[in-house]
Amino acid sequence: MNAKLFSIAAIVATAHVSEGQQTLESAYRTTGTAVVAAFEPQRLVLQTSSAVILDGRRELVYGVVISPDGHILTKASEIHGVEKLSVRVNEEAYEDARILAVNNEWDVALIKIDATGLIPVVYAPTSAVPQGTWVVANGVTQRKVRRLMAGIVSANIREIPPQGGAALGVILSTKSKELEIDQFAENSGAKEAGLLKGDVILSVEGQNVKTLEELTATLDGRKAGTTIQLLFRRGGVEKTIDVRLTARGEMFDDQMSRNDQMSGKFSKRRSGFPRVMQHDILGAKSIVGGPLLDLQGRCLGMNIARANRAESFAIPVEDLKTLAESLMKQAAK
Repeated sequence: MNAKLFSIAAIVATAHVSEGQQTLESAYRTTGTAVVAAFEPQRLVLQTSSAVILDGRRELVYGVVISPDGHILTKASEIHGVEKLSVRVNEEAYEDARILAVNNEWDVALIKIDATGLIPVVYAPTSAVPQGTWVVANGVTQRKVRRLMAGIVSANIREIPPQGGAALGVILSTKSKELEIDQFAENSGAKEAGLLKGDVILSVEGQNVKTLEELTATLDGRKAGTTIQLLFRRGGVEKTIDVRLTARGEMFDDQMSRNDQMSGKFSKRRSGFPRVMQHDILGAKSIVGGPLLDLQGRCLGMNIARANRAESFAIPVEDLKTLAESLMKQAAK
């Protein structure tokens, strides 16, 4: 057992529970002062190499610093539609953060701030760590100071399929003989892309559609999170637009299981990921976007979803590195 694991074990072993006492003393709970103090080296990494993404003074999500000159990865759906993003790294505030590129399949955005001398995360050599491995992530920020939460890897790396299949998220008019949009489902990719009530859908990926059956057939078998090109007519003018397909189960707030109802706030998008690491760190949904660290302070991945009261998901480091390279190339074009 290395020194770090020994010190954590010692904290647990020395936590005294008196006869008849039902819970640990507060200092020895997961977020207690004694436990948090054992992870101070990892907290310092979060302080310098994770970012807080804000809308005014409201914290939206965290980010992963990947370059000294201000490139940061974060969760795309949590910042969509925000007109003026700002970022805090360590104790420094940066205004006018820019979104350079987005990968809809993984729900990851690359943003840029005007900065120099930042400390990027150090990638771990592999995400293939045993279940029960200690991991650390951002907790709720305390003013300018990063706080942390600790937990363990709780399942094997796996795909998380979309909930209920993929859909545009539109409700068509029953009064029109064309595919005229009448309403939008909550959190739909169609609404996100900028489609409006009254727009008429003409084709999907170059395939003409005139009926609901034809439209449904063009979407059959496609995965949530992927993007399609849609041709539509607005006010007599034909236009094309890229639309992200959305998981049906994530567009309707009333489709919640009993576990969901007990979970508190979870991520808008929590399924449809090609691969995830699962861990049991149960921070607020706003902690996603930041790095997941091992005990050496290396980045095992990026937190991408708080799924429910027992599961949080992270993009494994191998996929995260590939994403970072791809988004950087996309931004450079």
